Amino acid sequence: MIIKELKLFTSQIKAQTEFYSEVLGLRVLDGAMNKVSFQVGNSILHLEYKEDATPYHFAINIPANKEQEALHWLKSRLRILKDGQDEIIDFKAWNAKAIYFYDQDKNIVELIARRNLDNASEANFNVGQFLEISEIGVPTNDLEWLYNTLNNSMGLSIYDGGFGNFCAVGDENGLFICINKDNKTWYPTQDKAYVSDFEVIALQKGKQYSVNYRDGAIKVQNSYQGTGSN
Repeated sequence: MIIKELKLFTSQIKAQTEFYSEVLGLRVLDGAMNKVSFQVGNSILHLEYKEDATPYHFAINIPANKEQEALHWLKSRLRILKDGQDEIIDFKAWNAKAIYFYDQDKNIVELIARRNLDNASEANFNVGQFLEISEIGVPTNDLEWLYNTLNNSMGLSIYDGGFGNFCAVGDENGLFICINKDNKTWYPTQDKAYVSDFEVIALQKGKQYSVNYRDGAIKVQNSYQGTGSN
């Protein structure tokens, strides 16, 4: 699955705009008083104002060989979220290494280098090596229902996990990270997993889909036009 666009909501549009454009250096595609869009590799991140917005977890793929360089690059700009003393987390089962940090909304943002993807780079690490948005967290109290909806609508399979507390649905290019919100918190901070509304435009097996998550319910539609920031 390819995540073309991800829309999140924020109660701090100005602070978030400054963070993503000035701290991380992402290119602003479009901006208005209550919304802004950024280029994240092959994906677009939309942020839109919402007074009662709650935090998210999402991830961005980086080249498979760049986690050490990415760590040094990030540490010159912000504070790393650790697991104990570990700044780089080794997910052996996924053959991947990840680094976590907060943005201004305390969204847990992850940069992840997936060894199984053929995307190693010889260039020095910079924001241009943010390759694509590859994960969005989906807290729920019914993992099986959520998976069945994604499977029946988009043909997505389970990448890892099951219907207990954790189920990653999709593939290494794009995953819905579905967790049981009543039993599990977000790694590595143990922050509460909020049921936060989001929208995704995704490609799966040559078809484009619009995925709308509202108030804990997910709606998937065939879509041939991006939502932009509307």
